[in-house]
This record gives sequence, C-alpha cells and structure tokens, in this order.
Amino acid sequence: MKVGIVGLPNVGKSTVFNSLTRAGAEAQNYPFTTIDPNLGVAVVPEERLDALGEAVGSQKVVPATVDFVDIAGLVRGANRGEGLGNQFLAHIRECDAVAHVVRCFEDENVAHVHGSVDPAGDIETVNTELLLADLATVERRLERTARAAKSGDAKLRAEVAELEGLRDHISGGTPARGYPGSEALAETLGTLITAKSTLYVANVDEESAAGGNGYSSEVEKLAEDEGAEAVRISAKLEAEVAELPEVEAREYLEMLGVKTTGFQEFVRAAYRSLGLITFFTFNEKECRAWTVKEGSTARQAAGRIHTDMERGFIAAEIGSWEDVVAAGSWAKAREEARVRLEGRDYVVEDGDVVLVRFNV
Repeated sequence: MKVGIVGLPNVGKSTVFNSLTRAGAEAQNYPFTTIDPNLGVAVVPEERLDALGEAVGSQKVVPATVDFVDIAGLVRGANRGEGLGNQFLAHIRECDAVAHVVRCFEDENVAHVHGSVDPAGDIETVNTELLLADLATVERRLERTARAAKSGDAKLRAEVAELEGLRDHISGGTPARGYPGSEALAETLGTLITAKSTLYVANVDEESAAGGNGYSSEVEKLAEDEGAEAVRISAKLEAEVAELPEVEAREYLEMLGVKTTGFQEFVRAAYRSLGLITFFTFNEKECRAWTVKEGSTARQAAGRIHTDMERGFIAAEIGSWEDVVAAGSWAKAREEARVRLEGRDYVVEDGDVVLVRFNV
C-alpha cells in the first residue's frame, strides 16, 4: 500500500517525507527538486503491540508500516504536460491514496510558486489539474466505448450512459471519490486520481504546531466540506526533532507546548485513508502487526502472512488483543474461553489476534 505525497512546489513535501520516513530525500528551495519519486517506509504507531507482546512473551515486536512516495511538485497546466506534469500524474496513479501537502506558513526565505501563501488557491490549483487529468481519461474511455456501442450491444450502451454521467460529475468540479458507479465503471474509476482517498496535510510553522493558525483552519474547513481528513504538521519541527536525542526532543516539544509532533497522527490518518485495519500474530520470537483491507476474511488475512497459509487454510484461532492482555497470556485467554475458532469466511476485526491453522 502506497501513499503519494503531492502538492505545489516549495510547500514542504520532501521535508514531510523525510520526517515520516527518515529517508533523506533532497529538500531545496526551488521547484522540481524532486524529479524521480522518492520511496520510503513509515512505521504505524501502535501502542497495543507492546502490551500484547509482553502478555504473550514474544522477544520483540514488529509494527506495521505504510509506504510513502515523494512526488514532484505540480504546477498549473500539469494535465497538459506543463512542468513535470506527465511524470507527476503517472506516479500518483500508481499510489493507493494521496497526501496533499498545503503550505500554511509564512517564510520570506522560501519562495511561493504563486507569490503568496494561499491554502484555498493552492488546493484549487492541484485539484483542478487532477480533475482535468481524470476528465481526459474518462473522455477517452467514453469515445472508445461509444464507437463500440454502435454495434447495438445493450451492455455497451449502458456503459456509455454511465460514463457520460461520470464525465458530467467530474466536469462539474467534483472528485470521483464516492461516485456511485456500477461494476461496469469499476475499471475506469480504478484509473482515476480523484477516486483515490485524499488526506490534506496543513504544513505549519513551529509556533503553530500546537494550536494551528488561520491557514491550517482554512485547510481543515475545506477538507471537511469535501468529506476528507486533514491533519496539521510542522515539517520543519519534525525535521529538527528527528535530529535530536529522545530526551532532548521531548524537552524541546514541551518548551513549545506540543504534546506530540504531528507525525503519529499523520501516519494513522494515512492508514485510515487506505481503509486498513490491524491484526496481530505472535510466537516466541516476535509479536507482529499486519495490515489488511477492512472487510477482509480470515483466509485473506492468512495470505498476508504467507501465501501457503491462504492456500492451505483450515481455520483460525481468534482472540481480541484486549482479552489476551487482560488474561495475561494466550493460554490463559484460551482457558477463559476468550479465544474461539473461526472459519475461512470470518471477517477479521481491528485488533484481532490470529493464529492460523493450515496444511499444505
């Protein structure tokens, strides 16, 4: 699962990426520093894992992760290939969700591509380019389908009508997310950038990390109106804290009145945007967090651990992490009937502890 970090040039995308992944991507004060996408992995904060690992006696814990992709800055006309538009659009199509970084800080030493800080205008610029790119995709598909439908095929005529509806929806300025298309539109919707879950990231200055500012409030309101999530983060603060020893970092945050940096909430929000849940496995060596799409079955979850487990799935022992921790061990949870046996079609819930029985 990959989250693409997007936005205008000089809004702090690479700094956010470095803070999240500690990958060391180049971050400079000029457009298109990022030409090829940078790839990195961020650990998903998971307090439940430590408690569970202690209860089951594992030697170490292994958290879940989310892949982040730092993508070149977008400019007006990107849908026509301006700037690095074609590369930008190709790279973002390969991602599963979008984290849209919006500049919410004043700094005369960091040039703004449009001359002044304007979160609403910046969001509109990026979203308009993505909508225009999607509109071109739908129109191409509509043209091909309409030609094929001249044969009189009722199924194709129905698809033409649906594509026309989707075209009108997008041309009206509305993202494809949540568009009620039928199965016939699934393939087309899967290629659209605005059909991806979007998380808005208000990048504020250090002084605004705790309480935000007018710019970040604007971003939060725009995200709410769109039905999207928004998080506040100070990329500069994150970068500084990342360089400090743990004790000094904590003291520095306390001095600024910040209980925690925005890093953890950002990763969690990205995780939610992907529609993921966490389940756990354990043995003597490790207690591990795994990710699956919400609604996944026990057999599908087994496949995340190993393909052999999915192929030879027999059943799964299931217990909630809270019950196992409360019991003090897996064996005790079994004795107290807090562990049950489930079949292949059981829908895994967030926080389940799963032991798979399989045979290959």
